[in-house]
Amino acid sequence: MSHTQVRPTDMRVSAPKVTARTLLEKKRRNEPITALTAYDYPTARIVDEAGIDLILVGDSLAMTVLGHESTLSLTVDEMLHHARAVRRAVSRAFLVVDMPYGSYHLSTEDALRNALSFVKQGGAEAVKIEGGHRRASLVEELTAAEIPVVGHIGLTPQSVLRMGGYRVQGRSIPEMEELLGDAAALEGAGAVALVLEGIPRELAEQITAAARIPTIGIGAGPGCDGQILVFHDAFGLTFEPLAKFARCFSDGSALLREGVERYSEEVMARRFPLDAESYHLPREIASSAVMPTTPVSRAS
Repeated sequence: MSHTQVRPTDMRVSAPKVTARTLLEKKRRNEPITALTAYDYPTARIVDEAGIDLILVGDSLAMTVLGHESTLSLTVDEMLHHARAVRRAVSRAFLVVDMPYGSYHLSTEDALRNALSFVKQGGAEAVKIEGGHRRASLVEELTAAEIPVVGHIGLTPQSVLRMGGYRVQGRSIPEMEELLGDAAALEGAGAVALVLEGIPRELAEQITAAARIPTIGIGAGPGCDGQILVFHDAFGLTFEPLAKFARCFSDGSALLREGVERYSEEVMARRFPLDAESYHLPREIASSAVMPTTPVSRAS
């Protein structure tokens, strides 16, 4: 039996490709935008086939997949590795790749070089960078180089050291005014969408109403144009308490643990593999009197 005969059925169907323009049209029609992170081929394949609009290869993979305490240690090469895997799985969703900490902080030339790598080698259709009005000039440069940019303001995890932890932003009048200015500056610089993280819902609604580009919320309330969650949070694959804004939609951890335990039990009881799950010699050889009875040594 060939390997291609035992592979799962290809569930992908032809569907309109989601682009930055698609997201903009959804905003204009007041249609919610769906987004999730994905970091590998099987996860991205499932998310894409489920019809999610936007897939983010997020730098959160540093914590969810690689076990780091923050996103800060993630490298460009690691992001490219995961972006390539996700790209192979995605046929419909708009694919955005996070630019990791340090990949756009040193110089515009360095940022352009790294962003081009994510597009040319990683298959990104947009890159995401954190920060507000201070990133506007960089967004302009990336946009001029034909690289779509998704902005990210509010609670920006790459700023965890400066912020002194993962704290809700925009709870004072000066902070609100700054975030409103950040959103306007990034839109004016050419960003195709904005991620709003960890801000009061009232402020997110104000930004969304003022913005002509889509807003994607995470911990920003229901008034954004779309919502995104970390895949591992949404499906019970993290080992820490969830943030207030996250919700577990399916306990994947319990499902996988149960499956592993069943597998172990079947192996220990010698119920796996069964005869039907084994390969067999051709009947004429199996019944032959000249069938080898001692192990055949390998040639050195």
